[in-house]
Amino acid sequence: MGDNPPDYELADRLALTSPAQVKAIGHPLRTTILQLLHERAATVTELSVAVGRPKSTVAHHVDVLTRNGLLRVVRTRKVRAIEERFYGRTARMFHVAAEPPAGGVGMPGDFNDFEVAARESAAAFENGKLWGFIRHARLSEDQAAQFWDSIARLVDEFDRTPRSGDVVYGFAIGIYPTDHPSLPAAP
Repeated sequence: MGDNPPDYELADRLALTSPAQVKAIGHPLRTTILQLLHERAATVTELSVAVGRPKSTVAHHVDVLTRNGLLRVVRTRKVRAIEERFYGRTARMFHVAAEPPAGGVGMPGDFNDFEVAARESAAAFENGKLWGFIRHARLSEDQAAQFWDSIARLVDEFDRTPRSGDVVYGFAIGIYPTDHPSLPAAP
């Protein structure tokens, strides 16, 4: 496993194929738990301390993630007479593979990474510490798919970066169709 986080084996990608999986990953506390487990496996007690929430609350959310195939027990250890369970993600990256909402495109339900990113990055923006770009280009479906593959490789690189420092950085990236105008073909 080397120096790359996390400290347990996991799949590279997992397709979320049910509404329950998408709903499970869409809760802010569960998203935080998944993010923390990118660094290393952890117990419910450790997660509870990290997020500053009661152990019972964290245990509930860990159970929801486990029941939906997003977490699993990656190891255990005996402490006195109690067996501690260390939870880990089932994959580095989760992607939604369910059908889009009726009559629309995009993610099913109300799951929206960019909504989360906008909320999380507001303070960084106010403090002049938000780095970002937005670009638009007319592309074919194949070109957009190739860019998505490049984006997925970059996300994987970010996920595997050894953890250091005192600040947790957010990383939001995507590609999406727009209704921007485009010039006609050149004569």
